[in-house]
Amino acid sequence: MYPAVDISAGKCVRLLQGKFGTETIYSDDPVKVALGFAKAGARWLHIVDLDGAKTGNPINRELVLDVVRLASCPVQAGGGLRSIDDVTEVLAAGANRAVLGTIALEDEQEMRDVCKRFGDRIAVSLDARGGHLTSHGWTVGTGIPLLEAVEQFERAGVSMFIYTDVSRDGTMTGADIEGLRKLAAATTLPVIASGGINSIEDLKGVARLHSEGVAGAIVGRAFYEGKFTVGEAMFASDQVVAGRDEPPLVES
Repeated sequence: MYPAVDISAGKCVRLLQGKFGTETIYSDDPVKVALGFAKAGARWLHIVDLDGAKTGNPINRELVLDVVRLASCPVQAGGGLRSIDDVTEVLAAGANRAVLGTIALEDEQEMRDVCKRFGDRIAVSLDARGGHLTSHGWTVGTGIPLLEAVEQFERAGVSMFIYTDVSRDGTMTGADIEGLRKLAAATTLPVIASGGINSIEDLKGVARLHSEGVAGAIVGRAFYEGKFTVGEAMFASDQVVAGRDEPPLVES
């Protein structure tokens, strides 16, 4: 379970369906928010420079690096990582994993070089609308089918995928369970789910896919809106993975 801290213009925000201009500002101090999640017991943090993701100009990079340096738990960081030098900077600062998006779609050789150098510390963010990937912080449709891209990224040497159904992101309408299943079946690499989680039951639904290759879930707005706590989320997920929580009965 990965609490999400998305940074835009120096603030902690959440977008609705990945659309810039729909920001809800939750804090003027994203570093404090991130460290609060860590203090609450989060085992990982997911940090994104939204402006960097959109434009390639990493204007929030120092805030990202502050979180990486100060957090008491592992951090995966993304947003505006367009070159091997960008990746080196965040990993050298202490990030445990770099999350790549646009570079994976636009510069195959640079992507291969990054993976060759850093191997299992590289994840690719698969941000999809209608089954096709987007880039530049969800603002550009690529026309590339999601499942067709997976094999290419595997060959490049990435270690895992982060899957976001952009139409659900920030909506708290539930995770894309069907899409997660299809993606997990198409790859041998772990998949982290992102987008739409609204309740503990939503989170449990994702956790029940662990045997199919879904290794985690990124949670954003549900935390900020007080739907559940970090502790409750981790306990529920752990119960499912340990086999101590049965799925609800479906009436026929």
